[in-house]
Amino acid sequence: MSRGVDLRVVELSKSFGSKRVLQDLNLEIKPGEFVAIVGRSGCGKSTLLRLISGLDRPTSGGILVDGEPVKQLNPAVRMMFQDARLLLWQRVLHNVGLGLRGNWKPKAQQALEQVGLVDRAHDWIAVLSGGQRQRVALARALVSEPRLLLLDEPLGALDALTRIEMQRLVETIWQDQQFTTLLITHDVEEAVTLGDRVVLLEAGQIALNLAVPLPRPRHRGDPAFAALVEQILHRILSRETVQSQPSPSESVLVYSD
Repeated sequence: MSRGVDLRVVELSKSFGSKRVLQDLNLEIKPGEFVAIVGRSGCGKSTLLRLISGLDRPTSGGILVDGEPVKQLNPAVRMMFQDARLLLWQRVLHNVGLGLRGNWKPKAQQALEQVGLVDRAHDWIAVLSGGQRQRVALARALVSEPRLLLLDEPLGALDALTRIEMQRLVETIWQDQQFTTLLITHDVEEAVTLGDRVVLLEAGQIALNLAVPLPRPRHRGDPAFAALVEQILHRILSRETVQSQPSPSESVLVYSD
């Protein structure tokens, strides 16, 4: 049985001044489900994660975690960013155990073992590669045994091979621990690789909510995998094409003498 949370987003809207970023958004995520969210920059992806985490408050609507409204930071939720946000003046082990109390070192070491970095526990952050730093950030997110893991483009700055390795690591840990996961990514292939579902946001609303019925682990050379990627990309690009077309009034201006 999954230990992940049941997550429901209900008529959620968020505005910053006169700019509406999310508009009447509804989304249900089952305990232990892995949902990947894609969309162009500015469509509201990161804002949605901040609202779910409790880092920000909605303008209207709400978010329910296990039936309870989100009003503040939830200790069952952890968030991982593109920037590892590590303390360079602390060693790896202390970065992982940041905020823990009592006999925290065994827990931090176990988390480092999960991400394959237990042998670097006493190294300084500065000597680690980008991929290793993200492993430390992942260990820090896992050490408190979250029931909901929010991933805001955490692999975007990594090289291609390291990114694939991290994808496999995230998938393996998620399958083992069965927490609910939301991943924000600009990489449609990454979304199809990891997600049980891929949700496409456009202008603050859900434009596509697509199940990924492929067995794990998934292979990019699989025709069914390629077909799903193409379906999502076609939806994104067709929308961009429509938005780039001039309106009738603009057409008159363009072609008038």
